[in-house]
Amino acid sequence: MTDPDGLAGSGARGIERLDAVVRGRVQGVGYRVFALREASYLGLAGFVANESDGSVRVVAEGPAEDLDRLLERLTDGPPAGFVDRVIDRREPARGIIGGFRIESGHHRGD
Repeated sequence: MTDPDGLAGSGARGIERLDAVVRGRVQGVGYRVFALREASYLGLAGFVANESDGSVRVVAEGPAEDLDRLLERLTDGPPAGFVDRVIDRREPARGIIGGFRIESGHHRGD
């Protein structure tokens, strides 16, 4: 299915939202800065934050292909970290404004 702008389907594999929880050794190793750099390079909007259970949450919106690239990088992680697993889901974009940022989380070690 094509929309009037020539893009197929639900945003033409267009604009989507990625909500990912990253588990492993991901706090205190620069993971949030790593995620910020990767998402900013791809031009995505959203945030990264530490969670109280030791995981890191990444929420990003943008073109589906760029979210795929971000997810690959999140799975790799920074050199000092170790990613055990990434639990992710996709949903329709909600219109995050203002680029990508680090949100204060429960741990301020990065």
